[in-house]
Amino acid sequence: MSGRKIRLIARLDVKDENLVKGIQYEGLRKLGKPNDFAVRYYAGGIDELVYLDTVASLYGRNNLGDVLRQCAQNVFIPITAGGGLRSTDDVRELLRCGADKAAINTAAVRDPALITRVADAFGSQCMVLSIQAKRTANGWEAYCDNGREHTGLDAVEWAAEGERRGAGEILLTSVDCEGLRRGMDAALIEAVRARVTIPVIAAGGAGSAADVVRATRAGADAVAVGSLLHYGGADVPAPKQTLRDDGWEVRR
Repeated sequence: MSGRKIRLIARLDVKDENLVKGIQYEGLRKLGKPNDFAVRYYAGGIDELVYLDTVASLYGRNNLGDVLRQCAQNVFIPITAGGGLRSTDDVRELLRCGADKAAINTAAVRDPALITRVADAFGSQCMVLSIQAKRTANGWEAYCDNGREHTGLDAVEWAAEGERRGAGEILLTSVDCEGLRRGMDAALIEAVRARVTIPVIAAGGAGSAADVVRATRAGADAVAVGSLLHYGGADVPAPKQTLRDDGWEVRR
């Protein structure tokens, strides 16, 4: 293997004040308080957290402030937050609450120059372009509003444009695989990896430590997992050890 350093990230989907999980973004099930899970994953050695407000775009606002403030008091690893972010002021507010990076999807689709404005204001490392991709007959289309709305954008080309405009990272979610725990879309990861030089965080579909390894082999620099951890399919050390066994460098 290449010896690239791989990050394991816990993805925490939040609705109101609850951690939720669905399948392909539908049928959201309440699991508990998000920070209870965050603290457990932090104690287990997770590298980063991603908080996503699942209904923020729908209602035009992000509701993660209190969750982030509480989390930042107990967890000392990088935190990415997203959902409903429409301006540099929105991003600034989340950073004040404790986030280190901002994940933006819908607003970036509607106003691609927002990517550059956020990168210029806070550094490209802060600007994470979130892409929710669905398979089409000849590739993948980028969707927004939690996989519900067509954008007409080719997901791979959109990733490349996002990098050109200043994004420092791509959060790449396969809507087709999301929540199913049957494996990730390796072909999608490979296609995006071939077009960008910035880190790619793969999300959607990991049901085992082996799935995490396969995503890494496809080119992911980090893998964001939700169901795998939330439902007890694995604790944090298990996929990390599997990655080490496969020859990847992972933070201990």
